[in-house]
Amino acid sequence: MPGLFISFMRTAVPLVAGWLLTLAVQAGVTIDSATVTGAVNVALVLVYYGVFRLLEVLGTRLRGTAVQTVAGFLLGWARPPQYPDADADLPPLTGSYTGSGNAS
Repeated sequence: MPGLFISFMRTAVPLVAGWLLTLAVQAGVTIDSATVTGAVNVALVLVYYGVFRLLEVLGTRLRGTAVQTVAGFLLGWARPPQYPDADADLPPLTGSYTGSGNAS
């Protein structure tokens, strides 16, 4: 499930950051209905994404059920994102490293 957390955070962090930047631009403004509406909007988007992404992951674990397809469709793409293993692309370390920092 690490992919679920990563994908959720990749959506949540930009939304929250955008909302905080909007508030920073309007520093000193009292909280009015527009600010509350913006905060509620961010919260609803996070809940929507979290619910359907979780359903998508559960559908994947059930070997590609209709739940996965419908949840993926409601997220804008029929298949869940694939995050490659970053370590798989790195070549193995060879040779010795002295750590001296001198380039010869």
